[in-house]
Amino acid sequence: MNEQANDQTCKKNPPEAAVRTETFRYTYKAKEQREIERIRRKYMGEEEEEEPLQKLRRLDRKTTDKSSALSLAAGVIGALILGVGMCCTMVWQGVWFIPGILIGLAGLAVAACAYPVYKAVLKAERKRVAPEILRICEELEGKNPQA
Repeated sequence: MNEQANDQTCKKNPPEAAVRTETFRYTYKAKEQREIERIRRKYMGEEEEEEPLQKLRRLDRKTTDKSSALSLAAGVIGALILGVGMCCTMVWQGVWFIPGILIGLAGLAVAACAYPVYKAVLKAERKRVAPEILRICEELEGKNPQA
C-alpha cells in the first residue's frame, strides 16, 4: 500500500517538475526603451544622428547656459567679496573699517556686473551660432511649410 501511495505521489509531482525556474521579465515603456537604446549605442561607439529640431534646441540651450553660468559666477564672486568687506567693517572694526567699506563696494560692483556680463556673453554666443541655427530653421521650415 505504501508503494502504491508513493507511486501516485511521484505521478502527481514528478522530480523534474519540483525544480521549476520561473523568470520575471519587465519591459520598459517606449520612451525608456529609446533612452536605453541611445545610451547603449553611445557605449558601443554607434553615435546616433541628431534630428534637426533636437540640434536646434541644443544649440539654443547652449548659448543661454553659458551666459547664465558666467553671470552666476560673477554674482557669487561679488557677493563673497561683499561679505568679506562686511566682515572687515563689523568684526575687525578698528584698522579694517575703511578698507572693509572699499572691499564691500568692490564686491557690489562685481555683483552689479553680473547682468551686463550675461547680456554680453549671450549676444556673443548668439552671434557665433546664428548661421548654424538659421540653416537648421530653414531646413525645418522647408520640411514643414506653414502656408
